[in-house]
Amino acid sequence: MISAAALTLGSTPRAADELIVAAAGTYAEPEEGFDPLHGWGCGHMDYEPLIQSTLFKSADNGSIINDLATNYSVSSDGLTWTVNIRNDVKFTDGVPLTAKDVAFTFNTAVGSNSELDMSNLENATAVNSTTVKFKLKEPQSSFIWRLRYVGIVPEHAYQKETYGQQPIGSGPYKLVQWNKGQQAILELNENYYGKKPYFKKITLLFLDKDSSFAAAKSGKVDLAGLDNSYANQSIDGYNLVALPSSSANGVSFPMQYDTGKKSLSGEVIGNNVTADITIRKALNIGINRTALVEGVLYGKGDVEYTGVDQRSFGNPKAKVNDSNIEGAKKMLENAGWKDGDGDGIREKNGTKAEFKLYYNSEDQTRQALSMAVSEQAKQMGIKIDLIGANWDEIYAKQYSSAVLYQYSSADTFSLYMQYHSKEADSGYNNPGLYNSSVVDGYLEKALRSTDQAQATEYWKLAAYDGKTGYGPAGDATWLWLTTKDYLYMVNKTIDIGTPQNNTGKDILGNIYEWKRINENKTS
Repeated sequence: MISAAALTLGSTPRAADELIVAAAGTYAEPEEGFDPLHGWGCGHMDYEPLIQSTLFKSADNGSIINDLATNYSVSSDGLTWTVNIRNDVKFTDGVPLTAKDVAFTFNTAVGSNSELDMSNLENATAVNSTTVKFKLKEPQSSFIWRLRYVGIVPEHAYQKETYGQQPIGSGPYKLVQWNKGQQAILELNENYYGKKPYFKKITLLFLDKDSSFAAAKSGKVDLAGLDNSYANQSIDGYNLVALPSSSANGVSFPMQYDTGKKSLSGEVIGNNVTADITIRKALNIGINRTALVEGVLYGKGDVEYTGVDQRSFGNPKAKVNDSNIEGAKKMLENAGWKDGDGDGIREKNGTKAEFKLYYNSEDQTRQALSMAVSEQAKQMGIKIDLIGANWDEIYAKQYSSAVLYQYSSADTFSLYMQYHSKEADSGYNNPGLYNSSVVDGYLEKALRSTDQAQATEYWKLAAYDGKTGYGPAGDATWLWLTTKDYLYMVNKTIDIGTPQNNTGKDILGNIYEWKRINENKTS
């Protein structure tokens, strides 16, 4: 074994129980500081906040297990959630953590800039020191995910203007230094109530992915997050680790015809090509998703059909068989989409099978996926015009043009927001303006259920019930393409244990299992 007294990795000497991480985008520098009420550890990222504790956390198999919580119950009407918590937890300033802190955290989150939608929470109340009750405005089975990801802050020491810079929490680590734009240094919380991690110090370097790779190549870090373009690279003394995730890339389709309607902000609604279900279904069965994984993601990912294939609430029956160019052509022909003038583009009733696809111009992976989809669509007689743009431009065009989006939330509420007819907004909720009373019904039943197992069944039915659904076997509302692996260069002296299922972006989520080992054992 390597002595914990000293270790030299590249040109950076340190103790063996110190860890240097360049997570490059996963644990990115938080603009608002290390404050869970302003996005740290939740929202788009959904990672362990490290500094704060959460009521629940994820097991290696992805299931939700207790952290601060000891158990919970839901009232028969679904409006009251009661959570019991541990009585042996202290914040790093020595003050006990009680139910009052939990209630304060969630009540404050309602009016904060948290990326988690708390609008359905009426209030949280501490019944006693170890019991908190959450009163909801409407039943919401997905509320468990709010309890899962919001880090608990101390009522006695929380000031929104300063907390993010000097956070006090009860998690396994405490922030001891933050050099903005460069790094954050975390040290072990010796009074942590749970299993204490092996690593007593973690330095988070805020580097882009190219710089992260360079840092690993020079031996200056233990772990570096990489872009998929580095999938075929190797570095002496490091293992390339690909962790599966549920970060799904897919093309949203405008579902309405262009009838002259405009959005409240004056943007055109509708697309006469993508509103035709035959176009959507043909693309879903014709696109070769495996080729996308191999060609764009360098084999570091998986095919995706419904956006939630790898989640417990995904429905395998909603999938279709793809890579069937001839089947797609026949489907289009039978529906009247034919190439009458020989220009390679089908038309129907004077409308060309042509539409625009927007993608974020700063994301190379989305650009590459868009280009590959466009090339494959040509073989079916469908012309896809690509436009790289910023998000403001994209949001303005999503009701009339296709968009290459990425969804990664584990929260079931994202399904409701994505497919319910009432949830369209100026952002990315229901960008295609999908409207199905049947699917709405399943989504509402899933959301209002007081039983998680029953809710799961309704989430699945919303994707496909044998006749209809948002999935490709039903209304084919999206062209889901791939999920990507998150890539890391990990020094061979590091054992990262068993990463949690499909949460590759949360590389430090199982930090409790990590340790330094003898390099010869991993060579």
